[in-house]
This record gives sequence, C-alpha cells and structure tokens, in this order.
Amino acid sequence: MSATNPLVPNGNPRTHTINCNGGLVDLSAPKIMGILNLTPDSFSDGGRFNNETAALNHAEKLIREGAEIIDIGAQSTRPNAEFLTAAEEIRRIGSVIAGIKKEFPETLISLDTFYAETVKFGYSEGIDIINDISGGQYDEQMLASSAETGLPYILMHVNPSYETMHNKIHFEDITLSVNRYFSEKTNELLEKGIVDIIIDPGFGFGKTVEDQMKMIDEVGYLGFGKFPLLIGISRKSFIYKPLGKSALDINEETQKLHMKVLKQGARILRVHDVKAAKETLNQFLRLS
Repeated sequence: MSATNPLVPNGNPRTHTINCNGGLVDLSAPKIMGILNLTPDSFSDGGRFNNETAALNHAEKLIREGAEIIDIGAQSTRPNAEFLTAAEEIRRIGSVIAGIKKEFPETLISLDTFYAETVKFGYSEGIDIINDISGGQYDEQMLASSAETGLPYILMHVNPSYETMHNKIHFEDITLSVNRYFSEKTNELLEKGIVDIIIDPGFGFGKTVEDQMKMIDEVGYLGFGKFPLLIGISRKSFIYKPLGKSALDINEETQKLHMKVLKQGARILRVHDVKAAKETLNQFLRLS
C-alpha cells in the first residue's frame, strides 16, 4: 500500500469541517486530542486525575502542550474494567467540563461515553463532540440523544456488545470488514440526523496484532475519504506487547506510527503524550 492516502490526488486529504455548537472547525490541518481519564482503573494512568483539581490541572497541561481537543472519559474500557452506570459516570465528571470551558473557552471538549444520559449531561455542561466507542450499540437511546445535540459524533468500529468488545474476531480482511461496518453505521447515523461524523477504526478493540498492523498500513482506505479519520493508538498493547515493553515505554514506536497514519490522511490523533504527538505533527506539516 502507498504511504500516502491512495484515494486523494497527491496524497492531500480532502478538507473536512465539523460543526461544534455552531462554530465550524477546520480539520484540513490535523489536530491533537489529549486524553483526560477520570477513572481509577484506566490501564496506563488510572487514578491520577480522578479528582477535579487534578483533572483541571492535567487538562491545562495538555492544552499548553498543544491539544486542541480534550477527550474526557469517566469509564475505563480496558479489558476487565469495572462497569459503570451513567449515574456514576456523571458523578465522576462533576464540574470538570464546565471548569475547562471556563478556563479554556476555545478548547474543544469531547466526551467519551456510550450512555445517552451522560451525553445529555455533557451537552448541558458545554461539550463539543461525542466520542462513542459503541457506535450506539450499548444503549438503545444513544443515537437519538446524540442527534438531538447536533454535535459531531465519533463512530468507532467495535464488537456489538459491551461483554464482547475485546473478544478477538477473525476477519477475512480487516479493512473490508471495517469499511463495511462504517458504510452501514454512517448510513444509520445520517438517517437519524447525525451529519457530522468522524470515524475511528477502533485500535485495541477485538482485533489481533496482525490485523491492527494491517490497518495501520491501510488507514488511507478506511471510510474512502468521506469522513475525517481519528486514530487512537496511544499506549495500545498491539504496539508494546510484541516488543516486550510497557505501555509507557513505546513513545518512539508510537510516533513512527503516528507519522505513518498522518501521511495517509488521519485528521485527529487521540493521545496521552500530547507534547510528543505535537512534535510529530509539526514534523509532518513541515514535510507536507
């Protein structure tokens, strides 16, 4: 496969804009999404930011380092993580969204949840993007509630139930399978009135190491250029386990993969280490 997006002339991805609360956000230049976990059990930074003061301080650090989007999640989706209700998610979030919006009104806030009730709460607090790992499959009200907000929606490829989200599936061809899912789900979203869609291939969810490396090589084919592409490979086990390393010891390898997907048209990088990702993005922009 080509190192550049095979679907767009000269490797330059088409311009995408998303409407965030009435403001158009241009994704022609890729953006960094910094991860803010409000969880005690996230696999790589659990418990570090699960109080409001620590969370706000970390959000400030991510923004200062170059994050234009902060992705807030109150529920870990690592294997064997504690399952939370929407009420517990909302309790954990507290006033973090409002606090970030007050201090950094220009920063976009993405809410990582698969619950309709959490989306409603987040919308009332000022979120700009909905990040649903479930594709609306884990809460039957999720898509309707998301549509009511009018916010951009991140659609991730994932197995069809919470209990099976990490079960390894045999894909005859991972790229074809993921594209079939995106085709079906984006049509469903559009029918429900969700018009600003960002697609996420779902690295780390129910896929073998081999399939995930194949997706890295073929990222430019995912979604056929119709929707902006988010890539979340930060601290994923498909990178560190084959190397015999820890999640916190693969920065160099991760940045090489970030560069590879940027060259194929990725528009958003979802990361823990904003500073390193920003350096990679700046290098990419200088080469473009």
